[in-house]
Amino acid sequence: MDTLSYKTISANKETVQKEWVVVDASGQVLGRIATKIAKLLRGKYKPNFTPHVDCGDNVIVINAEKVVLTGKKWNDRTYIRFTGYPGGQRMYTPADLMKKGPRFLMEKVVKGMLPKNRLGSQMMRNLHVYAGSEHPHEAQQPKVIDINTLK
Repeated sequence: MDTLSYKTISANKETVQKEWVVVDASGQVLGRIATKIAKLLRGKYKPNFTPHVDCGDNVIVINAEKVVLTGKKWNDRTYIRFTGYPGGQRMYTPADLMKKGPRFLMEKVVKGMLPKNRLGSQMMRNLHVYAGSEHPHEAQQPKVIDINTLK
């Protein structure tokens, strides 16, 4: 019997099949949808997932303005950023980010769930967030997926 009949296949940049998917965020809880988007960007739903390769899909998020936060998190949760200068600590809430644009809130939450290295920055370039239901990526023929069916 051939004992080497099953070999582990490691994906690389040439063998990865990247797809375009559309995710509808209307009525979804922000953190729960962000974890699933981060997994799609990372490629964890694919059988040939390799941690050091960008094998995730290109994700288009529509209706980002209709995302939901439970409880009083719109005003009670705070994000902190530091400008680098003395007294330069700035605090803002999800409501402030939503006023700036729904894209900024979704990108901040998803970015926090990706690796903090060059690979994570490359994965963030595959995320496209839009406030409404229209997007300019029809030429890529994205397939619409139901985010509730993913674990």
